[in-house]
Amino acid sequence: MPHLKTTRLGSRGVLAAIGVFALLTMGAAPAQAKVLAKVNGVDITDDDVKIALDDLGAGLPRQLEGKARENYILDFLIDEQLVVQKAQRDKLGETPDFAKKLAYLRDKALMEALLGKVAKDATTEAAVKKTYDEAAKNQKPETEIHAHHILVTTEDEAKAAQKRVKAGEDFGKVAKELSKDTGAQGGDLGWFTKDRMVPEFGDAAFKMEPGQISDPVKTQFGWHIIKLDEKRPKVFPPLDQVRDQVSRYVAQKAQSDLIVELRQGAKIERTEAPAPDAKPSETKPGEAKPAETKPAEKKK
Repeated sequence: MPHLKTTRLGSRGVLAAIGVFALLTMGAAPAQAKVLAKVNGVDITDDDVKIALDDLGAGLPRQLEGKARENYILDFLIDEQLVVQKAQRDKLGETPDFAKKLAYLRDKALMEALLGKVAKDATTEAAVKKTYDEAAKNQKPETEIHAHHILVTTEDEAKAAQKRVKAGEDFGKVAKELSKDTGAQGGDLGWFTKDRMVPEFGDAAFKMEPGQISDPVKTQFGWHIIKLDEKRPKVFPPLDQVRDQVSRYVAQKAQSDLIVELRQGAKIERTEAPAPDAKPSETKPGEAKPAETKPAEKKK
């Protein structure tokens, strides 16, 4: 049986009572829903499954796909309806606390409906393209390099590794044999800018020329031997590669702008002083976060 948890879904009777379905469909006449199951005479339809998937889909196991995913949600709704009916028999829906929670959930559904509409309306192709072009135009010229490294514990080990690769042994082979950085296959660090690395590593690597092998470099992670492969101006990623990221940025900005506008036009009275603002960090379009932190990279 799927694990039960509180969701925005309630019984069909409760949802009808607070008008959530009408709010979410913005007054449109719904198509005839297909009944997928009945629980003591109460219909569960494909519309119910779709709403539940929108609400719960992100938390479902990744291996659940297609029909299996829908069946999982249908089982959840059947279990939920059984619990809801028991709660109704126990008159839990008639308590003051339940009324307060229902009002909260109604407000939350209204907020999500409006913010969802704002996000959808804002993320036009023209808006995404404009935001991307502005970000690309504002990117400062910057050099990035492609390098390999061997990470060991002591300076003597680093000198021994340096001697082997300078004598002609394959750098990747020596890295596989000796390096403590198992995340970098054959010591390959890929492309990176100087600010991505701890200062000692970045300073040494960016002074090198392609093909050069460094002397031992000490950082907080240990001792490194660096091989510089290539240098190039940092390339701004193409739109297709960052479209989702740019779209999220455009949508979130439109939602944020709406909140600011509504706050400016509202009379808000607080009985207590608010806590100091905690500003969340923003990721601008085109700024890719690393999939993993390599030993030479700065700790976030």
